[in-house]
Amino acid sequence: MTPGRRTRLAVFSVLVLVLAAWVASAQTPGTLVPALVPVTFQLNFTAGGYNAGFALALQEGLYKRAGLDVTIVKGQGSGVTAQLVAAGKADIAYADALPVMQLIAKGAPMKVVSTIYQSNPNAVTVLTTSGIKSIQELKGHSVAVPTGQSQTAMIPILFKANGLAESDVKQVNMPGNAMIASLLQKQVDAMLGSLDNYDLILRQRGVEFLSFPFADSGVATVSTSIIASDAALAQRGDVVKKFIQASLDGWGAAIRRPDDAIKALVATFPTDTEPPRNLGELKAAISLMCKNGAKFVGKAEPEAWTRTVSVAQEVLGLSTAVPASAYYTYEFLPATLPTKCPLG
Repeated sequence: MTPGRRTRLAVFSVLVLVLAAWVASAQTPGTLVPALVPVTFQLNFTAGGYNAGFALALQEGLYKRAGLDVTIVKGQGSGVTAQLVAAGKADIAYADALPVMQLIAKGAPMKVVSTIYQSNPNAVTVLTTSGIKSIQELKGHSVAVPTGQSQTAMIPILFKANGLAESDVKQVNMPGNAMIASLLQKQVDAMLGSLDNYDLILRQRGVEFLSFPFADSGVATVSTSIIASDAALAQRGDVVKKFIQASLDGWGAAIRRPDDAIKALVATFPTDTEPPRNLGELKAAISLMCKNGAKFVGKAEPEAWTRTVSVAQEVLGLSTAVPASAYYTYEFLPATLPTKCPLG
């Protein structure tokens, strides 16, 4: 073997050893590849287009790029989700602002950190054959009320804004998934549903119905938001910030590419989704993201919060000694929010 060839072989051998060492170190936990931080995100409700932005962030790796290993868990209503956070059983979650505010006013250690729905999607829904043509005409009728969902907290506001006393209407509490059957079987005359879920199911079934949105009937309140416990904000504030940034990027992508968002939703919840209806849910959700004077998706403006708190104090009896700032914080929002209002 010639000296030149021996030299080349020696150099090659050194390169092989260096490469092997690099590969070994890259595969060693805690060296070149940092471990992802586990995050469990508790939803307000079952899988649907109304949470497709989170699914898109998950499936397109936005959370992983932020250093997070996110697991998305289905919920059973905003009221239930808010109670889980209040009890310390969930750190970061998604729920309507009103039931969250009611718990905060009673001392629950949590805050709203990013608002996705600037106005609530809830609605009073009746069959066309009922003859009911306004919320005022609910007097003397029965109404299905979904247990543990955000509609329950809004009933006093809705009724007062429309000249009704709670005793004027027979409220029938039941699981949300039982309401449509009860309405169709005429066991109740109306139900407290929503534009982004229950109404879409009825439309898909070819049912003729009328819907009276809460937002058009005196209840234009800040709505579904990312919430976090005070403990999570104090101990893992950097994680909350990263989660919000990736989530808002996911929602921005869902607004631009709704079909991809629904594919991501199906990939995340393969047994609980129905793409045509989920796409309708997503479009209904998007229509609420720039209401109430919002300038960016994900941030409710101070004026919207002031109005919401005033309504809640007047109708729900929230303490006037608790300022609006006790319910929310902007501290964990990105310095530059990714999606401007109005949406193009």
